[in-house]
Amino acid sequence: MANTKSKKSELTKEKMLHMHRLMLDIRNFDNKVNRLVKKGKIPGMTHFSIGEEAANVGAVAALKTGFDMITSNHRGHGQSIALEIDLNGMMAEIMGKATGTCKGKGGSMHIADLDGGNLGANGIVGGGMGMAIGAALTQQMKKTGKIVVCFFGDGACNEGTFHETLNMASIWKLPVIFYSINNMYGISTPIKDVINIDYNYQRASSYGIPGHFIEDGNDLLAVYNKFEEIVKYVREGNGPVLVEAITYRWLGHSTSDPGKYRTKDEVDEWKKKDPIARFKDYLIENKIVTAQEVESIENASADAVEESVKFALSSPEPTLESAFEDIFAD
Repeated sequence: MANTKSKKSELTKEKMLHMHRLMLDIRNFDNKVNRLVKKGKIPGMTHFSIGEEAANVGAVAALKTGFDMITSNHRGHGQSIALEIDLNGMMAEIMGKATGTCKGKGGSMHIADLDGGNLGANGIVGGGMGMAIGAALTQQMKKTGKIVVCFFGDGACNEGTFHETLNMASIWKLPVIFYSINNMYGISTPIKDVINIDYNYQRASSYGIPGHFIEDGNDLLAVYNKFEEIVKYVREGNGPVLVEAITYRWLGHSTSDPGKYRTKDEVDEWKKKDPIARFKDYLIENKIVTAQEVESIENASADAVEESVKFALSSPEPTLESAFEDIFAD
């Protein structure tokens, strides 16, 4: 497929401001979590979406909120926030508190919000793919009109489940979008070292389904416009699609990774492509908003994240008895 370029959007001002706010929430939330990890306030391993905000928000914004569904992955904070999860509940979950979205039992890599359509993140690479086609099969059989977006990184494309689920989705024409957010590193391994093609979306032809490429996954409108097209195609009953967006994570793979396999110059070059700064400039330069309006949104986002920390810190720990609840259903 041809590379996607940003084009003049038909989005309303309200929609664009909402998308900008969600990107800010992702950035502010993950920056705050990173600091809390270093202070010992958050247990376990944490992965961040900083730098990948547009790739997440642009895709989810093309879905019907509260109707369509997603499966997420270990780097799923951005996807959860893009789907408008409650920040208080998410922060409490990451801190392991009883008021968390999963009652403090899942933590950072297992954020879920079933009411909001988030079927859950997964610490297993490619672990959400089987869940996604199962959910998509359910929608097909029940004729709900809902679609499922399966989020995963470039590293998951070499897992066996990637090939198995694409094949099954293809032969059954399931309403699912396989979405690879390619930040070019599987932990410390460059993607170019582990595939013998230019990009993973090219594998779509092996399964007889469309493959779409978003060359600039840091361009919010490019991501949104392409996903609007893909969502329409899948919702009309045409079967699955594989799409890949190129972006970059600013930080290491996780809180335990200093990222020494990348040069400072490489990271700095990608920071110049900051998706949030670019969209802010777009909004102001095209006179969609004023600088004062953007500043107000920035302040509101920062305040909301600070409030989520206060909520989480003041929330109770799960009781010992709760360890035996929700094992199957409760």
